[in-house]
Amino acid sequence: MLRIQNLTKHYKGSNKGVTKLNLEIKAGDIYGFIGHNGAGKTTTIKCITGIHGFDEGEILVDGMSVKTDTFACKQKMAYIPDNPDLYEYMTGIQYLNFIADIFGVVAKEREEKIQKYADAFEITASLGDLISSYSHGMKQKLAIISALVHDPKLLILDEPFVGLDPKASVVLKDIMHQICAKGGAIFFSTHVLDVAEKLCNKVAIIKDGELITSGEMDKIVDEGTSLESIFMEVVNDGKAD
Repeated sequence: MLRIQNLTKHYKGSNKGVTKLNLEIKAGDIYGFIGHNGAGKTTTIKCITGIHGFDEGEILVDGMSVKTDTFACKQKMAYIPDNPDLYEYMTGIQYLNFIADIFGVVAKEREEKIQKYADAFEITASLGDLISSYSHGMKQKLAIISALVHDPKLLILDEPFVGLDPKASVVLKDIMHQICAKGGAIFFSTHVLDVAEKLCNKVAIIKDGELITSGEMDKIVDEGTSLESIFMEVVNDGKAD
C-alpha cells in the first residue's frame, strides 16, 4: 500500500530531516511511527503526502509514485495533520461538502458518510456553526471526517489523538480498524506509546532522521517489556535488540 525507498530529505542550513529511510506499509497494517520531537516523523509524513519534495529516494502509494503520479496518489490517501488548518470562515458542513466536491463524492454517498461520522463524533448539531467557533477538539473531529468522506485506502495521521476526548479516541480507533478490515492501511505518528502498543500491528522507531528499528509489534516488544521501555532504550543507546 505504501512503500518508502531510501527517502532522504534534508533542510537547507540544518541537519534536520530524514536519511535513507525504508519502510513498507501493507494492506491491513496499522503502522505506528515513533520518535522524539525533531526525529523526522512529520518530515516523512509531509513527503508522503506531497507537501514536501525530497532529495533522494522514492515513495509509492499502491504502486504509484508520489513524484510522477501525484494526483492519483492523493486520490487514494487522506492526511490528518496534528494541527488542522481549516477554513474558519466556513461552517462545518460547508467545509465537508467542499472536500467532498474536490474528491468528486456523489451527493448520496457524502450525505451518508457525513451523517455517519458526524453522529459518531457527536458534532452533528454543530455542523451549521462557523469553524471559527469550534474548539481544538471539534476542529480535529471535523478534519477526521473530511479525511474519511472519500473512503481513502491509505490514511496518514500525525498525532491523531491529540485534542480528542476519550470517547472520540475510541471512535477513531474503531474507524482505523474498519479501514484496515476493508483492505486499507494506516500510517500514523504518535507520542502516546501505550496506545500505539495496543493499536498497532507494526511499528517503526526513528531517531535523528534515521530508522532504528521496525517490524511487527509483538516481535519488537517482547514478553515482559513495553514499547515505552524499548523506545527509551533506543533514545538513549540508538539501537534496539
